[in-house]
Amino acid sequence: MEGDGYHWRDGDLILDVRVQPRASRDEICTVSDGRLRIRLTAPPVDGKANQQLIKFLARTFGVSKSRVELLSGSSGRNKRLRIQQPQRLPPGIHSAEM
Repeated sequence: MEGDGYHWRDGDLILDVRVQPRASRDEICTVSDGRLRIRLTAPPVDGKANQQLIKFLARTFGVSKSRVELLSGSSGRNKRLRIQQPQRLPPGIHSAEM
């Protein structure tokens, strides 16, 4: 679904996200400007926020960390990620069949 911060490609979920580091907890928030807002507790130094983002998304979608790939945005707040064959979907994200 265009504008929802995600779309499906061959069974993989592509996420467009805006990360807010140093939050009080890890969570998926609302969609803003076509991106999912994700809050992370990790600071944006030495790749810690990226590592935390991958770990958080793997846990949220029920996959191993190796199935979460950072496609772009490694040094910025706007990122694009691929989740290979997610096993579960959080509220607000619909399956490809819908």
